Formats: sequence, C-alpha cells, structure tokens
Amino acid sequence: MQQDQLSENPHRRYNPLTGDWILVSPHRSKRPWQGQTEKVVEAKRPAHDPACYLCPGNVRANGELTPDYESVFAFNNDFSAILPENSLKNVQDGPLFRAEAEKGLCKVICFSPRHDLTIPEMALKDIRKVVDLWRHEYTALGKLPFVKHVQIFENKGAVQGCSNPHPHGQIWAQQHTPQIPQKKQLQQAKYFKKHGRTLLSDYLIQELDKQERILFQDHHFVALVPFWAVWPFEAIIVPRRPMARITDMDEAECDALAEAYQRLTVRYDNLFEVSFPYSAGIHQAPTDGKSHPEWHWHFTFLPPLLRSATVKKFMVGYEMLAEAQRDITPEKAAEILRGLSEVHYSLATA
Repeated sequence: MQQDQLSENPHRRYNPLTGDWILVSPHRSKRPWQGQTEKVVEAKRPAHDPACYLCPGNVRANGELTPDYESVFAFNNDFSAILPENSLKNVQDGPLFRAEAEKGLCKVICFSPRHDLTIPEMALKDIRKVVDLWRHEYTALGKLPFVKHVQIFENKGAVQGCSNPHPHGQIWAQQHTPQIPQKKQLQQAKYFKKHGRTLLSDYLIQELDKQERILFQDHHFVALVPFWAVWPFEAIIVPRRPMARITDMDEAECDALAEAYQRLTVRYDNLFEVSFPYSAGIHQAPTDGKSHPEWHWHFTFLPPLLRSATVKKFMVGYEMLAEAQRDITPEKAAEILRGLSEVHYSLATA
C-alpha cells in the first residue's frame, strides 16, 4: 500500500471489524476553523467534594448514602437506562412496526475515592484494582439469566456528556447484543471460520511489521491508532494473545492492561496539556455460555478533540447522513501521539 499516496489523496478505508467504511480527506487538515470552540475549565478540584454524589459518605440523588469506600466501588445506577424487570410484550404491527422488550442492569464504577483524580493521574496499583473490578462485574453480571452482553465503558470530560467529574465509568448488562458489538461478532466469526485465526491476531502481525500506527507495545499488549480510525486521535489497546474476554487474562496481563491504560491516557492529557476527554470501552465476547474462539477482545478509545483543547471533531451533515469522515490521517495522529511524553504534564511542570 502506497502510504505517500494515502497521505495526500482523498480515499475510503475499510474497517474489517465492523464492515463499515470511512472517508479520509488529508488535504483538508489545514483548513481554517471559525466554528464552535469548547471552553477549557481546568479548575483544581478538591480531593473530596461534599456536593458530589460519588464521593465517599455523600448522599446520592435517590437518598441512599454512598459508603466510605477506600478503593474502587460499584453500585447500581440510580437512573438506569435498562431495568431487570420489564412487563412489555414484544410488539409487531406489520413488518415495518416492531418493538421488543429489553431487560438489563446498569452499574456505576467509581475508580477512586479521590474526586480530583483521573486514570492518567492515578497510581498504577489503583488502576489495577479497576481492572479487577471490571473482571468481577463482567463475571457476576454475565451469570444473570437475562444478560447476554456486558458493555464496560468510560465517558471522561464534560464535552463527552459526563455529568460528574469524579473518576468513574459504567457497565450496562443487557438481554440483547447491541449493534456495534454484534457487527464485530459477525465479522470476527466470518474471518475465524475462513482462516482459523482471530481477525485481530492477523491484523496485529501486519501492524507490528509496518510500525507506522503503533504507539507503544510490551510483551502482552499493543496500543495503536487503527488503520480505519474515525475520531482524530482514536486508539485501541489489543492483547497480543487471542482472548475472548478480559476474564481470560492472567495476573501479568492484568498488570500490563492497567499500565497500558495509564500510558495511553497520559499521552492524551499531554497532547494539549488538558484533561483529555474521551469515550472508551471494551468489546468482548457475549455472556451466552459459548466459548467464542473467534473473539479477540480489545479496548477502544474515541476522543473528540481535533486540533486543540478547544476544537473538537463534529459528527454532523455528511457523517450523519452518509458515512464517517476524517481529515488528519491515522498515521499522522499516531506520529503525534507517539512523540509525546509518558510523564504527565502536571508532574513535568511541577
């Protein structure tokens, strides 16, 4: 593949994990911007905020008391999008009008009792506790009789719709597999049936050979900007060893995942020297009791910032009506991220 041609000419790229395409327009990367800019609010937060319902010892919106937890803490979301009880009967009023009940459970995962921290600022041993809690919740929720899919995710930053700055993520466990994981299920199963190997195993081999989109790697994980990235500084963390679920990791891999999570998010913060917003989540095999050897789980990061702490990528117009589009190439984004320090900027300038 002629990389110099891809870096200069409009083209489409294929995402083999979903079957989707993205339009890449590298010639537009220097266009002037006179549109909306985001406010950067980097006020120093207290270690404990008495008004924060996620801080230890505070009262939540439903009147319950958040316990004085000292590490990670999980609880049922007070405003769950899906509920374990649902009396709705499936509805089909002809072929064009269909609705079906959805049962599930939503949980909030507090990463730390400290209100003033985020993942890139936390100690590695404390991030490892987040990984352990994810594994525990995936197993426990997956055993519920009505749960077939468990989605672990994090929204960081107000620009990503995060309503509380306390370090936390969420887990939604539900009856049906949502559309994006379902696409990945179908694509990976098709590839595994044809080749007898996971799609991401073969993809990693080729990416490691090229190196142009690799951010960092160790014995257990590779972090890279995928060839088909949609968001400006999108990245994925992929285990070298094919595993269907995060519960398949050994102790060394759990440690390595915590470290990779920290290393990537520190680079993000260092990019514009701001607490970098993103949505991130783990895609892994469904909890349907099957082994799913075709699955190769991965951790995806989707940050919106484009060229500064105040200018984000908008998914509008063409993206909403046609297909995803980006200006800066994934290779250029990887080059920028790769060149950043892994020492958090707040410590480097202290």
